[in-house]
Amino acid sequence: MESKTFLCISCDFKGEDFLKALHDLGHTVYLITSETTKEDNWPWEALKEVFYMPGTDGREWNLDHLVKGTAHIFRLNHIDKIIALDDYDVRKAAQLREEFRSAGMGQTTARHFYDKLAMRVVARDHGIRIPGFSALFNDEKITAFFEKSEGPWVVKPRTDAGALGIRKLHTVDDFWKWSDENKEIRHTYLIEEFKPGDVYHVDSLFKGYKSIFTRSSKYLQPPFEVAHGGGIFRSQTLDVKDKESKELEKFNNKLLKAFGLNFGASHSEFIKCHEDGEFYFLETSARVGGAHLADMVHAASGINLWKEWARLESAMIVGEDYNVPKGNKSNGGIIVTLSKVQNPDYSQFDDSSIWWNLHKEYHIGFIFKDDSIDIIKEKLDFFAGFIADNYAASVPLKE
Repeated sequence: MESKTFLCISCDFKGEDFLKALHDLGHTVYLITSETTKEDNWPWEALKEVFYMPGTDGREWNLDHLVKGTAHIFRLNHIDKIIALDDYDVRKAAQLREEFRSAGMGQTTARHFYDKLAMRVVARDHGIRIPGFSALFNDEKITAFFEKSEGPWVVKPRTDAGALGIRKLHTVDDFWKWSDENKEIRHTYLIEEFKPGDVYHVDSLFKGYKSIFTRSSKYLQPPFEVAHGGGIFRSQTLDVKDKESKELEKFNNKLLKAFGLNFGASHSEFIKCHEDGEFYFLETSARVGGAHLADMVHAASGINLWKEWARLESAMIVGEDYNVPKGNKSNGGIIVTLSKVQNPDYSQFDDSSIWWNLHKEYHIGFIFKDDSIDIIKEKLDFFAGFIADNYAASVPLKE
């Protein structure tokens, strides 16, 4: 195989299997990451060199400094591909591709995968079902939105991931008060109708604008409720033959084709509205899902999304064919939360369905694997109660 050079960007510690897989395929791998990850267990043997961006918040890199630093890398190296490993890196990688005329997703298409307003505009224009929404640029248009919309509503940061920065508003007056308090940054938010329902996620690999692997799952408590109201993070895969699973796969395929994902990995989220029973699009991304959801998919399917994404990127850049390995159709579930115990003792848990444990200070987590989706649900419910009674802790949501 022809060796290529990859420049990977990750503001957080993640994607180790991706980096190792590229190296194992014979490629040269450089990494730009936050200086706060220096002590993390990166796969150093797979990395030619690591460059660090200063600061304590990887979401807020100085982009001018990033471009200038990358220029120094380009002076001595021929970089074939720039890859973003985290949501907050999609924008950075797109800017670098534009600056250095590198192949891959440019800034316009990249916005479809990190800017929630851009996501909704593209979805609306392609007839994809979404909650009613409005940009927050113009007062007159906002007023018109309220005249045809019923609350409650949520205001969301356009470029933050997950539940960060989301506010729930119950009246129009609540919005204008929030607007006055945030007038200098209001344009960086959007507002949309809050639709109570169950939240699902779809993790996939795409090639040639088509899905080549998809696995759908359901959060047992919506991430917004966990982040803002407390609770324990839990999700479980849907059975591959389940009606909802097939419906979500079809929805996700239409979505990512409309958004312009030629090839790569994606994590998308949808809500099934309690009121009408329909699925609505919430958000998507051009990377492997976080919060160890990719590990849950790995347990259930036998497919390591990080590794296969690397193999896909490699095949596309060297002109080789790529096929997803044959996996299995088991089921998986994940439970993760903060722990009041610094290092939980996992030796006390003797359960054959435990596939993985989270080893991170002041956290506790499990992934379960079983052919029966009912057994997975039983495990998640039992362990949720045990963890709540003996380990669970909470802190205010980081903004």
